[in-house]
Amino acid sequence: MLEVKQLTKRFGRHVAVDNASFKVDEGEVFGYLGPNGSGKTTTMRLILGLLKPTGGEALLWSGRASDRPDIRRRVGVLLEADGLYPRLSAYDNLDYFGRLYRVPGLEARIERLLEFAGLAQRRNDKVGTFSRGMRRKLGLIRALLHSPDLLLLDEPSAGLDPEAQKMVRDLIVTLSSEANITVFLNSHDLDEVQRICGRVAIIQAGRIRVCDTLKALQSSSRVPGVEFVLSDGSRLQEAASLLRGRDGVGKVETRNGSVHVDLVQEHVSPALLALLEEHGIGVDELRRGKRSLEDVYLDIVRQEDSNG
Repeated sequence: MLEVKQLTKRFGRHVAVDNASFKVDEGEVFGYLGPNGSGKTTTMRLILGLLKPTGGEALLWSGRASDRPDIRRRVGVLLEADGLYPRLSAYDNLDYFGRLYRVPGLEARIERLLEFAGLAQRRNDKVGTFSRGMRRKLGLIRALLHSPDLLLLDEPSAGLDPEAQKMVRDLIVTLSSEANITVFLNSHDLDEVQRICGRVAIIQAGRIRVCDTLKALQSSSRVPGVEFVLSDGSRLQEAASLLRGRDGVGKVETRNGSVHVDLVQEHVSPALLALLEEHGIGVDELRRGKRSLEDVYLDIVRQEDSNG
């Protein structure tokens, strides 16, 4: 559906996107992850044909969006600035954009989308009275008015409170699972990406560092980890304190009734187990730890920073 091949964009001497290549398959939620200024939004604008690449190409259904109006009609977009009109009602905003796209059966389509997003009761309220979370939801369904096959979202949860973030995440998951819409998600929110994306590309300083499934990224991490599942959960903090600072040990955290340890040297696990038992802390299970996306992301970024 979407294929980016050796895509490059320079602004003078600054390389915003540097030889990026990846594919997005039909029906998936694909996370494009990176810090602010890493090249995420520039990549999206290149995909949409809003910027001309310096090199390479971005193809949607084997064509360029800049050359094919029929391709652009199959894409819905939500940028960080939602572009809604605050003095118009929710319904009138959708009606205005729907008429621009000449959406057939527009009135019924608007009513269905407002109901779908949980905004039907606010249909006649001015958008200027909406919370930011409600505006993001309205921006999302505006991007869906013309029934796109691909949805490009730029930081959809930026600046939202936790409840509003969950509202937006749930809506994205529903779009993918129930409407079979492919979602390309620009974000620097690690938790958001881990919750809803199946595959992830991490971009830093314009270059794609990794592109794979979350499961593969977590299992292939360079630094191994182990989890100690304790017999007595009340001693978690005591166990964590004992393990911190030991030879071969990196970060130590307590998670869900266990102590997670990043290992600099994998063979030290038996010695750590013996240390806990010496202090009377029973261990029911010792298992290889599953690293979070944050662990993987920071590992990649720190390595690139040290190489740079």
